[in-house]
Order: sequence, then C-alpha cells, then structure tokens
Amino acid sequence: MEYRSLSKKTEELLNQQVAMEAKASAIYLGMASWCERNAFEHSAKFFYLQSDEERMHMLKIFNYLNEVGGQAISPEITDIPQDYESLKNLCESFLNHEVSVTQSINALMSHCYQENDFITINFLQWFATEQREEEMTARRILDFFEVAGDEGVALYMIDQSIGNLATSPE
Repeated sequence: MEYRSLSKKTEELLNQQVAMEAKASAIYLGMASWCERNAFEHSAKFFYLQSDEERMHMLKIFNYLNEVGGQAISPEITDIPQDYESLKNLCESFLNHEVSVTQSINALMSHCYQENDFITINFLQWFATEQREEEMTARRILDFFEVAGDEGVALYMIDQSIGNLATSPE
C-alpha cells in the first residue's frame, strides 16, 4: 500500500518543473559567460546570481517532491545556448524564458486546483509570486534599452544598471 497524497500526475509535472528550473539555471550560466566574454561584467554578475537562484528554485521543488512521498528526479540538461547576437538579444531571451516559466507554474497550479491538491497549491504560491518579480525585473532591463538605446556608451550604462539589479538568491 502506498501512503501519499501526491498524485502520480502531479509528481510528473513537478519533476518537469524541476527540469525547467535546472535548465533555467544552466541557461543563465551560459548568459553570464557570454556577458563576461563580451565585457559586460556587471551583467555577468547579475546572470551568475540568477543562475544560483534558479538552482535554488529547482532544489526547493526537488525537496518538496521527496517530502510529500514523491520521487524527485535529477534532470538531464542539454541544448543550452552559449552565444547571443547582442546584450539586448540576450535580455529578450531572459524575458521570454521567464514568461515560459510563469506559464509552466500557472499550468501546474491549475492542475493542482483540478485535483484539489491545496498543499501543493500553497507550496507553489511562493513560485507564482517569484515569477511576477522575475518578469518585472526582465521587463525593467528591456526598458533600459528603450530609454538609452543599444549602442556605445548606452551599453556601458545598461551593463551598470543590470548589475545594480543583482541580489543574492533568497
């Protein structure tokens, strides 16, 4: 007899979210490397911290799965972009990825509502709030390009501004 309240489908979806968070961590690590190689040291710092934060998100879900009687699965991560056309293009990719994570969290929460899994919904609420903040930060970065442009000294100023948004993971 199996003693657990977590459905197999919810377990599967949570493991998919683990993989998505792990991939986000790897993507942001690749972004940090690109920034360093292209003399955007402050942006590199921001994306290194973003990578750490996404890994922390992955571990939060990973631990939750095991705590509630599921099986957390360590994901295989492949196909990580290493090159970008420009800092602006990289930041657009950052926003697009965060939007996809938000959509995934929303779908996961919707599934949990259908299953009346209020414990997991309560757990996921933190992630929903976090995604609002992540998208806001990404949009703010893109606003820098709208205000300052994306050439010459503007790139130096934008790099500084992105670095100022860097905070340690929670």
